Amino acid sequence: MPELIKVRPTKIELVKLKRRLSLAQRVQKIVKDRLSILTMEFLQTARDTVEAKSKLLDQASQAYKALSVAAGYHGYIAMEKELVASETELKVTAGLRNIAGVRFPSFELTDARKPMKGYSLVDTSSWLDRAAELSEEYLTAIVELAELQRSFELLAMEINRTKRITNALEYVIIPRLHATISYLNMKFEERDREEKARLKRVKVLVARE
Repeated sequence: MPELIKVRPTKIELVKLKRRLSLAQRVQKIVKDRLSILTMEFLQTARDTVEAKSKLLDQASQAYKALSVAAGYHGYIAMEKELVASETELKVTAGLRNIAGVRFPSFELTDARKPMKGYSLVDTSSWLDRAAELSEEYLTAIVELAELQRSFELLAMEINRTKRITNALEYVIIPRLHATISYLNMKFEERDREEKARLKRVKVLVARE
């Protein structure tokens, strides 16, 4: 039997307990609905993460091949010179998005200057252009995957926290409220029976007199 809540055995306390039970049941429904939303989002994020990782590996392979071809065409020293000259800092803008009350990060590669387009177009070929284009796509894929992985981690933590709340309501709080309400009702029924029996005895005594 669940542990009883320590309250005074009065009708006022019984009314308060019934209100608490009603509130706990409403909260339980809200939390369960939220857990369903978070779980669906978690599964979708898991699928998106798997796809993003596969895409990232594919783009990394393509970018490496393109750079290898460009290096073979221009020579490593000449290409390295062009790439060093085009070197620039990458900027990532971080924002937030809200899903079911949980804040998730939103990352975006926002550098106005293309990371690998500062080299000389006169001294280079379309091979280097292709390598630059694929490298930019690869960098974007890294940022996208970072956003998904962080969202995946936050969703997992929030789902675990929400499950603990759901379990506490379902297996501790609501059963204790039910048990305490039943106990008080039983107490009040006993009091009513005792009071009726006492009144009967009084009537009998009065009638005898």
